Amino acid sequence: MATGRGSGRRRAAPGERRAATGRRRKSGQRTTGGIPGALAGVRGQLRRLRPAYPRPGRSGWRRWLPSWRQWLGAFLYLAIGLTGFVTIAYATTDIPDDLNSFATQQDNVYYWSDGSVMARTGWVIRQEIPLKRVPPKVRGAVLAAENASFYSDAGVSPSGVLRAATAAVTGGETQGGSTITQQYVKNVYLSQDRTLSRKFTEALLAVKLDNHTSKDEIFQNYLNTSWFGRGTYGIQRASHAYYGKDVARLNPSEGAFLASLLKGAGLYDPALGKENRERAVERWNWILDRMVTTGHLTQAERATYKKFPEPTKSGSGDIPGARTGYLVELAKRHAIKAGHITAADYDLGGYQIHTTFDRKRTKALTAAVHEAEKDFDAERRPDTDQHARIGAASVAPDGRLLAVYGGRDFLKQGFNQSNATTIPAGSAFTPFVYAAGLEDGVKRTREGGRTPVSPASVYDGDDKIAVQTPEGPYWDRSGKVVKGRNEGGRDWGKVTLRQAVADSVNTPLLQLGLDAGLDRVEKYALRAGLLPSSLGERIPVFALGENSTPSAIRMAGAYQTFAAQGMHTDPYSVSSVTRAGDTVPLAVPRPARAMSKKTAQAVTDALRTTMTDGSAKAAGAAHPAAVGKTGTTTANTAGWFVGGTHDETTAVVVYRMSLKDLVPLSLKGLGGDAPTTPASRRAVDLWTHYIKALT
Repeated sequence: MATGRGSGRRRAAPGERRAATGRRRKSGQRTTGGIPGALAGVRGQLRRLRPAYPRPGRSGWRRWLPSWRQWLGAFLYLAIGLTGFVTIAYATTDIPDDLNSFATQQDNVYYWSDGSVMARTGWVIRQEIPLKRVPPKVRGAVLAAENASFYSDAGVSPSGVLRAATAAVTGGETQGGSTITQQYVKNVYLSQDRTLSRKFTEALLAVKLDNHTSKDEIFQNYLNTSWFGRGTYGIQRASHAYYGKDVARLNPSEGAFLASLLKGAGLYDPALGKENRERAVERWNWILDRMVTTGHLTQAERATYKKFPEPTKSGSGDIPGARTGYLVELAKRHAIKAGHITAADYDLGGYQIHTTFDRKRTKALTAAVHEAEKDFDAERRPDTDQHARIGAASVAPDGRLLAVYGGRDFLKQGFNQSNATTIPAGSAFTPFVYAAGLEDGVKRTREGGRTPVSPASVYDGDDKIAVQTPEGPYWDRSGKVVKGRNEGGRDWGKVTLRQAVADSVNTPLLQLGLDAGLDRVEKYALRAGLLPSSLGERIPVFALGENSTPSAIRMAGAYQTFAAQGMHTDPYSVSSVTRAGDTVPLAVPRPARAMSKKTAQAVTDALRTTMTDGSAKAAGAAHPAAVGKTGTTTANTAGWFVGGTHDETTAVVVYRMSLKDLVPLSLKGLGGDAPTTPASRRAVDLWTHYIKALT
């Protein structure tokens, strides 16, 4: 049977087609090989390995239940992804250069000369201390309470991170378990927010910090930045706040209590209530027991601590106030200058300033001033008593500033009345004139040489004596002859220079100033410690201190030169400064020769006569062998007394002055006094009261 075209062909089976295709590829026919083909093959393999989802051959909900292979694959993908994410995050996370301000700032602590705390300044109550100064068992208490594995862990606690993260997500209670490294990172680099991102960053920084910083340094920084309550940061200030002593003097029991505060100072400070005390005692006991477990205490040592170490009651923090503010300001200025400390560094804090101020003397001087001020009544006598002020200062033979009275309340008036340079020294200045004449002699003629003078040299002591120069009387700029004035207009006749100083006779010393040379008077005033800025123009009244305005502090220091046999040491208020246990080098004032020993002794002899037979005879009985000098001005705007004993020299100035214009006012009638009362009387009485309180 005939067939049509192609009727005898047979369609190839699928297997035959694949075989034929393979033969053609082997024979070099066109194919889809090469790299694209290889990739296609890999994709195919992956498709065959990937479990089908939803799962075939299952019905109902079982189609949507992943197989174990799918669970395993998802876990591996997640693990690889998290590992990569953490690795990248760790590599790109840097330890910040800037710490939180509260973590870096400290307070400055000022101490009395006996070592007790006088005051502190600064926004943050914190003092850094080296780890080596923290007793080992106190360190052990903190480790036992917070992180016993600190020295062996990697800086993080995985279980603690997980608990904190869970709490952050669910809003549950804050969970413990953070390592000391994590807590430190949170304190100084991060906020206190309870967020998952903050906790993750904390963990990364903790690990990185642990890899780049020694454990001791981390522990030291942790102890110096942690919050302990009562306004304090750091274990050093906490030790003072709760036990009134340096951390180096804490025992293990006290250390265990301070360690308990790290869990929450507001919950464990016994001063805040009965429940707090109960919690504190319970945790204190637990920490001591824990210290035995961690090996920081033996059972025998633990047995000795059965009584809870009651901390002191919460105090005011020794903030500078009415009495100490003036002392702190003087000490701060001296410390910055003598220690070459920048104002910025000083404001960052951490300095321990040991001052020269004597607590007993400061209290006695303040009491003496307040006693004198009882007579002032600005409401009843505004014309005579308003703006009445007193400044006073005591200086030791070696220049130490022992006490000052700067005002009633530093918080209300920052103007320091003991350091004011606005009040004329008056006749209290004349011992420098006397010293210049004794040291360098006098010159009475233009061509002639200098002639020595002695304490026995005689001058005219009458009132209104014209001042003489080699050319004749001295004429002022208004065309008038300059004449000296004695207090009360008294004529003294011929007097020796020694008597003129002792009795405060002005006219002989005014003339001596011109005879010796006002330039030489200025020279010895400067050598004795008065500041150039406080000295007036060299005109005749310069010899009587009418145009020179030294402070009470400087006058006390200058007079101390006479008592020190002619050696002068500038007054200073700081004996030493430390920071973080290191001593800050200070430029300590050194004694320098201001005048000869002979001249100093002659001036001292005249000042002693002042107390026995002169203008301050009323004060002579206050102390045997005391010396002193009264001081008044022609305009009656200042009443001075500078008195000294073997232990100190004290300058007292009474004056009236408004702080708006700083213009000295008359003292006539002050406190209800008679118009003829010497302006220096109140200063003499105040010094007497002060010296008697010290004996």
